[in-house]
Amino acid sequence: MTNQPYGGGYGYGAQEPPLTPYQQPQSQPQAWPGQRYDDPYADQQHTQQWQGQTWETQMQPPVAAAEETSYLPPQDVAPVRVPEPAPAAGAEPEPEYGPATLAGNTRVTDAQRARAEGRSPIIEPGMQPALLTAVLGLLLAGGAALGTYALLVPLVVLQGVTAAGWFRLNGMWPARQGIALGFLGALVADAAMLAADRSPGVILGALGVWVLLSLALQLRSHADPDERIYGLMATVVAAALAIAAGGYLAADADAVVVGAVAVAAATVARALPVATAVSVVVALAAAAGAGYAVGGMASDGALVGAGAAVCALIGHRAASYDYPSRFVHFTAGVALPLAAAGPVVYALGRVFG
Repeated sequence: MTNQPYGGGYGYGAQEPPLTPYQQPQSQPQAWPGQRYDDPYADQQHTQQWQGQTWETQMQPPVAAAEETSYLPPQDVAPVRVPEPAPAAGAEPEPEYGPATLAGNTRVTDAQRARAEGRSPIIEPGMQPALLTAVLGLLLAGGAALGTYALLVPLVVLQGVTAAGWFRLNGMWPARQGIALGFLGALVADAAMLAADRSPGVILGALGVWVLLSLALQLRSHADPDERIYGLMATVVAAALAIAAGGYLAADADAVVVGAVAVAAATVARALPVATAVSVVVALAAAAGAGYAVGGMASDGALVGAGAAVCALIGHRAASYDYPSRFVHFTAGVALPLAAAGPVVYALGRVFG
């Protein structure tokens, strides 16, 4: 009888007769699809050949493409805005923007917010600061007419407001050390001029000394290098403007009267609600006319008044820059027109005196 191969599609090549179901060895482990085990007859048989799919390809689901599994929100649905909770009754809203300080405050300033919103960072002080400038200018003129020590009182006020206003104009507040240093430099320069018979050379000496003191002050600061530079420049310029305002003390009394009145007239005319170009022309004309009238109906008075008005308009423009606050308007906006005109009043007084 010829041995027939064992059927079922497994393809054993052995010549032994097939075993009946009752003759299957019980010790042989059941093989799962795809699982290999040690066959005790491996040395006598050929390796078993599997046909069909294995467990890995049959049981695992196919991997979907990234486009099918990724979630894409519908494009035609408008985003839902969640309303912000209303502030509690009686509670003050917390300010979102604040001034930058010398100590490293990184909050957004009004000037940065204005630029981000596309608004102009130039806001002129207005009529009220102009009227205060006119009052202070008239006090300077009246003090010069009365005498040196009468002039000293409004001059000291002008120098203190100049130092404080310049720091706040540059976004540095509080900066008590820089303001105090600039104001102290002005007081020292005034005292030295009085001791030296109002010699203008004292102003240059005081400026040199106070630049060194400002540098020493910033070297002691623990702020960032950029903030040190800003603080140094603000301190030096504040001290320079406050000391340079002492030019009224060194100038001739008549030149001080003409120049201060001309600055008062130019500042008020510049604050008129007209176009900028028109207000500038009107301010220069008003200053020249005031100088001509106060200076004894002479052309020299008109020239001194016009020169002082040019410097006053420059100071007014500086006080309007960088989206200033109301505090800046009532400090730098009041003092800078008069402080900037001080050296020119002295120089023109010497030329036309």
